[in-house]
Amino acid sequence: MKIWQKILSLIALIAVVGLVGYTVIFGWSNLHAGSARNIALGLDLAGGVSITYGIVGDVDSNTLSDTVSKMQQRISQYDGAQAYSEGLSRITVEIPGVDDAEAVLAELGKPGTIYFILQYASDDTTANYEFGYITDADGNITGYGYHLTKTIEEIEADGTLVLTGDDIKSANATYSSSSNSAAEPVVEFVLNDSGTAKFSTATTKAAANGWSIGIYYDDTFISVPTVNSAITGGQGVIEGMSSIEEAQSLATNIRIGALPVQLEELSSQVVGASLGQEAISTSVKAGIIGFIVLFVFMIAFYRVPGVAADIALAIYAGLLLIIMNVFDFSLTLPGIAGIILSIGMAVDANVVIFARIREEIGTGKSVRSSITDGFKKALSAIIDGNVTTLIVAIVLGIIGTGPIRGFALTLGIGIILSMFTAVFVTRWIIILMFNLGLKSDKLYGKTGERKTIGFVGKRTVWFAISGVVVAVGLIFGIVNGVTGKGFFNLGLEFSGGTSTTVTFNEEYTLDEVDSQIIPKIQEATGVTTVQQQIVKGTTKVIFKTATLSLDQRDALTDMFEKDFGIDATNSEVLSYESISGTIGSDMRRNAIIAVAVATVLMLIYIWIRFRDVKFATSSIIALLHDVLILLTFYAVSRMSMGNTFIACILTIVGYSINATIVIFDRIRENMKIMVKSTLAEVVNKSITQTLSRSINTSLTTFIMVLILFIVGVTSIREFAAPIMVGIICGGYSSVCISGTLWFVMKKASYKRAIAKQEKASQN
Repeated sequence: MKIWQKILSLIALIAVVGLVGYTVIFGWSNLHAGSARNIALGLDLAGGVSITYGIVGDVDSNTLSDTVSKMQQRISQYDGAQAYSEGLSRITVEIPGVDDAEAVLAELGKPGTIYFILQYASDDTTANYEFGYITDADGNITGYGYHLTKTIEEIEADGTLVLTGDDIKSANATYSSSSNSAAEPVVEFVLNDSGTAKFSTATTKAAANGWSIGIYYDDTFISVPTVNSAITGGQGVIEGMSSIEEAQSLATNIRIGALPVQLEELSSQVVGASLGQEAISTSVKAGIIGFIVLFVFMIAFYRVPGVAADIALAIYAGLLLIIMNVFDFSLTLPGIAGIILSIGMAVDANVVIFARIREEIGTGKSVRSSITDGFKKALSAIIDGNVTTLIVAIVLGIIGTGPIRGFALTLGIGIILSMFTAVFVTRWIIILMFNLGLKSDKLYGKTGERKTIGFVGKRTVWFAISGVVVAVGLIFGIVNGVTGKGFFNLGLEFSGGTSTTVTFNEEYTLDEVDSQIIPKIQEATGVTTVQQQIVKGTTKVIFKTATLSLDQRDALTDMFEKDFGIDATNSEVLSYESISGTIGSDMRRNAIIAVAVATVLMLIYIWIRFRDVKFATSSIIALLHDVLILLTFYAVSRMSMGNTFIACILTIVGYSINATIVIFDRIRENMKIMVKSTLAEVVNKSITQTLSRSINTSLTTFIMVLILFIVGVTSIREFAAPIMVGIICGGYSSVCISGTLWFVMKKASYKRAIAKQEKASQN
């Protein structure tokens, strides 16, 4: 490379780093596009709007659960939003990252009951509704338009109330795709099986007679479309919208009206973050410290390639922050988990490449050739490892809801970025450094032939250790269950609890609540986990705990009276309410389905790529092993199992499969060149060759999370601790379990094949 080319390459590198850094710190124009400080934070990190709805009439627990579930689906457009019930009479919705309650209410609409009504009654002559003057109960004219001529009850009894909210699955505003005319705004809706059958019958009759079917919501006709043809497939289109805004409003009303009960707004308030500024600032500090330690480690261990990796990682982190801001992602704790995993995978990709470069130098090749061959040989492991984890992210993003989707988005983007920076950016920087004169093999390191470790021979030991650990977790869980503590210590997100609303005599900051009030609540009630929200502009604070008994409530009331001068006789000053979990049955079911689908797709991908179902099967069993170990940790430690539990499980699944793929890739490669070696020798050598990569990747990721655990507040530690356990067991399973398990399966298939051949020869 000529000197001017080297100078231009160096200038280009400096320009890229400078551009990314400037965009992260300052952004561009008044929009600050890409600026890190403008990333939206979730409710747990930045607060938002809390809206409480009252339920009109009496409902049972099943109807209430269905309503909460549908409300959760309705607000899923907001990252990190959650809905939960309070008793049997109220539902609270929390929207993160906003501070304008009126704007949110306008967007959500008023949750009422929606009806699709046939124009005429069963006698085909009496109209259910008509167009004309609208009058009130006293006969005064209040408007002009469509209005009912009967009550809803009379129309329902007549059999011409076609659909209710229970029959509607979804409704969305879009543009028509007709090729005969310009696209116009329409509303597309989808019905369930019951609604499909009823709508087919009604639209067949309406189309034959030229009737309309009115959409009646919140005591008003919001649309009265004429039926042009029978709709039998459960999917319909409402036309005649003057603007996309009108279509969006109609679609919103249809969706929000698809609730099994009628709701009325009781209150809306802006609440503060539940984790506090201290949690955010300490997490940022932990991230900075972790990056510094990671950078020093990479340089100390890998020398010139380590410097290249650090620059590439800095570019990666900057691009990730920019993309998150551009697409308005709300960052929550599960999202942070996705970032941590993607950083770990970005480091891992570099470690795999550098290990290969060292091996190539160790064989006597030149540094330039080793760089080229190292990247080439590492590519398959990087692609397979990242694609399998990307499958998890895509499936979770499509099927998952709430925090699961937030995790999937950050993980998916992180994976794509990490592959790009590792394969292209790191390569570009290393070659540039080489061309600038850093050509000595001492600056890159070399790996000679290592003494092979007999992992396969110790397989019974590895299996026994895992079996004992899982058994311990099972025993702890059973004992806790028998003694009434529960198999796991389920957090508020799963089991619900008690919401205590207190109006203090003075205003407290969130950090003051953490240090002065929460310890007194824990002492009075004996609970360990307390979540808090400050209602901005007031002296009101909401505390959420596990379900409190009457004795615990009395003790808490006495404490508030004695220590804070609260008038406990005034229900507007101190009130208790039972609340449901924010992770409802639908979210749990979606999470399970998403993980199951992702697992099947990973199995298929690994099977196709490695052309051996035993690779896929053993990797999935190793994943199950890691999940069981993590469950053991929760059972033994009694750490609260909430939103972070889902994030931790997903993190470990992604982390472990990536580590396993690297080893399997080396086994696949060695089987082609070690043709005279036994199967055990191939597996042992492959694990030994990738051992430094396994240790270094686990160590660098562990360091990041460990610093988060040391520096972070209690809620952050509850998030970091299980991830550290998962990193350890994920590294252990990839080295000690997955490869040896594949060996056992492969050896068994060999024995069956030989036995089959012997039997055939005898016959």
